[in-house]
Amino acid sequence: MPARHPDVSIPLPARWLMTDERLGDTLWRALEALPRGSGVVFRHFDTALPMRRVLFDRLLRLARRKGLILIRAGAERMIGEMGIHGPGRLPVGGIRTWSAHSRREAIAGKRAGADLIFVSPIFPTRTHPGAASLGPVRAALMTKGLGTKCIALGGMNPSRGRRSARLGFYGWAAIDAWQQPTRKNQKRNAVPI
Repeated sequence: MPARHPDVSIPLPARWLMTDERLGDTLWRALEALPRGSGVVFRHFDTALPMRRVLFDRLLRLARRKGLILIRAGAERMIGEMGIHGPGRLPVGGIRTWSAHSRREAIAGKRAGADLIFVSPIFPTRTHPGAASLGPVRAALMTKGLGTKCIALGGMNPSRGRRSARLGFYGWAAIDAWQQPTRKNQKRNAVPI
C-alpha cells in the first residue's frame, strides 16, 4: 500500500513524470502512460504565465480523470495544485517534494518538511548533458538515515526503478521513460480506424 501524507489521505506516488517544454505534444502520450496513482511535477518554467495556467488547467482535468497527483514547481501558484516541488507556500492538505543533488540538499529538503525527496541524477540524463551522475549506490548512501522517502531521478526507466527500490528508494521519476509507446498504444495505433 502506498505511503500517505500524514495530514490527509493523499497517497504519496511512487512513480512520477517531470514535465517541461521539451516534451512538446508527447506530454499527452507520457501522461496516458502513467499508471493510476502516479504523480506529475509540472515544470514548464519557460512558458509564459497565461499559457502556463491554461496548460496546467488542462493537465489538472486529465490528472483528475486518471487519478494522478499534480504538483507545480516554480513560484507561481496554480488553481487546483495538489502540492509543490521545492520551497513555497504549500496548499492545504498538499504534498511537498524537493530536489536533492547532494546530501546537504537532501537534509535541506527534510528540514523544509518534504514528503518526498527527488535524488538526481542517478544515471546520465538528457536533462543535464555531460553532468556527472551519482550512480544508484552512491545516491542510496547519500540518503541513508534521512528518514524521508526518496525518489530516484535521472536516466530512470522501469528496470532501473526496480533496481533503485532494492537500494531503498521509495520510487522513481522520469521524463523520457514515459514517452515510450506502450504496448496498449502500439496495438491501438496498428488497428486502422
